[in-house]
Amino acid sequence: MYQYTAFDQRIVDERVAQFRDQTERHLAGELSADDFKVLRLQNGLYIQKHAPMLRVAIPYGLVNTKQVRMFAHIARKYDRDYAHFSTRQNIQFNWPELSRVPDILADLATVQMHAIQTSGNCIRNTTTDQFAGVAPDEVVNPLVWAEIIRQWSTIHPEFAYLPRKFKIAISGSTKDRAATLVHDIGLVALKNDAGQIGFRVIVGGGLGRTPIVGTAIREFLPWQHLITYLEAVLRVYNRLGRRDNKYKARIKILVKESTPAQFAEWVEAEFEATKNGPTLLSQHEIDVVSARFTQPVYKSLPSDDAATVTFAASNSEFARWQRRNVHAHRVSGYAAVTLSLKRIGVPPGDITADELDRVAALADQFNQGELRVTHEQNLVFTDVEVSALPELWRELKALGMATPNIGLIGNIIACPGGDFCDLANAVSIPVAAAIHERFESLDYQFDIGELDLNISGCINACGHHHVGHIGILGVDKHEEEWYQITIGGAQTIAQGGTQTAKIGKIIGPSFARAQVTDVIENLITTYLSLRERDDERFVDVVARTGIEPFKERVYAEAN
Repeated sequence: MYQYTAFDQRIVDERVAQFRDQTERHLAGELSADDFKVLRLQNGLYIQKHAPMLRVAIPYGLVNTKQVRMFAHIARKYDRDYAHFSTRQNIQFNWPELSRVPDILADLATVQMHAIQTSGNCIRNTTTDQFAGVAPDEVVNPLVWAEIIRQWSTIHPEFAYLPRKFKIAISGSTKDRAATLVHDIGLVALKNDAGQIGFRVIVGGGLGRTPIVGTAIREFLPWQHLITYLEAVLRVYNRLGRRDNKYKARIKILVKESTPAQFAEWVEAEFEATKNGPTLLSQHEIDVVSARFTQPVYKSLPSDDAATVTFAASNSEFARWQRRNVHAHRVSGYAAVTLSLKRIGVPPGDITADELDRVAALADQFNQGELRVTHEQNLVFTDVEVSALPELWRELKALGMATPNIGLIGNIIACPGGDFCDLANAVSIPVAAAIHERFESLDYQFDIGELDLNISGCINACGHHHVGHIGILGVDKHEEEWYQITIGGAQTIAQGGTQTAKIGKIIGPSFARAQVTDVIENLITTYLSLRERDDERFVDVVARTGIEPFKERVYAEAN
């Protein structure tokens, strides 16, 4: 966990004081709504359908238990006793009063947190793999590099007013769990044949109105040039990106229309002119940032624990949870554990104040006082002793967070949708609830196997529906809620020996809300009839057969 320097703290404290003054002037009628809009967005404050919404930054998804307890305090004192984890590894409060937002930010500052750049046309929160630092397939730990990007990008004067919002993701493992291929910039940390650290740089990816898989413009960028190269990319985009049409203002449009080769040529020219400038990184700077991370303390433990193995053999419920929610760790005798926030009757990613406090207590007891937020809207304990798994499972089961659904259809990703968001064309939460109830049977979920189901309430794709094995998009049709279905998407998929992403294909005309759950079940039934092996995944069957068998069955049943 990164610990603030005095300079870090000063930036946050001064921003709180600044925003308090701006808010007071707005409430006093001295700042118009239009003038205040730019200022509030710089501080993560949206005006949603019913109330303001405050989005708090969780840099690269890493928090400590003191911060989690602060979330619980804010939920109780300023909100309606709950909070929501988003697909950008952040946390959102949906009901704060505008006049009290500066007080929330002041409370956050006491635990080294803020809401800076969680909205607006700037560089947003950099995200990474939820297992960063502990994954067995990790080549380079991306956490220090993500922190360096955070420090560079925070209140960067040159990139405070970009043509549109800008998102960066970084991965350091052989499997891309950070969705780097569908970000404005995706970075894959790796080592060359000489053992030197560098980055594969991918640009122009993104979802939304025009979903595009990014293109690698540098296969190996030496780590010293990480920031100088990012600056080159941002400068080209800032200079050439469209500002006359917000729907065509993302970097992916510039890359597509100019061609990736031409964009890469522009970046290389900018880079060559500036690469030895003041942002060239040194080993000393890396060491200083690294030293400010708290490090887990590992015991010398056997890889397996006899008591845990025996308990799993005698308790099928625990064994299922261990199979789906417990993940391999690079250190012998330890495991990473996903706490599922996908529960019947609870919107995906929602958590109450009491639950936040209880999770913090469990993280202190089992996980050395830290935890992660995932872009799948769950939580992760990364350093659990294998011998403690049965006890942790009992505690999580009592808390309702031990459902063994990670990687299954029950692990639905969904944005808040029309229940909260002004931009949404349709609701997401009730649709997710209906599907969750239809597929509540864990036996059925395990039989279906690995399947990502993502829901977005509008084309902005906050629910990442384009890269779901099944994607659901809310659309406006004659001022009524309808839903478009895509299949075959994937945020990462092996192809030709490399990792890529895949955008799902629309199966046909949209469906009324009352039809959606039946449509999903028909898709699943079709898949089960087509798969050639029990371990052939839904997305693999779609790749093998195409969408036609699914389309034919779904529309025959719908009509």
